[in-house]
Amino acid sequence: MKTEIRYIELKTGFSDNGPAWIGKVAFSASGRTLYFLNKAFQRVRGCAGNYIDVETGEEYWISGLKRTGSNRHWAGNGKIQLDRTLENEYLRITNQTKIDQGKISLVDIPEEYPVERIKEKLNR
Repeated sequence: MKTEIRYIELKTGFSDNGPAWIGKVAFSASGRTLYFLNKAFQRVRGCAGNYIDVETGEEYWISGLKRTGSNRHWAGNGKIQLDRTLENEYLRITNQTKIDQGKISLVDIPEEYPVERIKEKLNR
């Protein structure tokens, strides 16, 4: 399963201030479904986010990392949780030498990809 580092932010109920993560997102074989934090997401248009959680309908913004390190919307605030196993890769991508602890918290993000559970749900 292909994985990439992505920025993920919950939009439902939070506007631009929702919980946010930088972690490994896995892609389904077709590329239409993304997996992160034991959730599955599919692309949508016409809402606050660009993806929805296929089980809850919550809206999320999922994107690649900005090289400037400013992934939050300009009107948003709150710390971003960065998977500590990706710290060096994040610093390389953003051309930084250290984590800005005012903007980012290092956390453990489990790689839980509910592929079978979601396949079963979507095929019903």
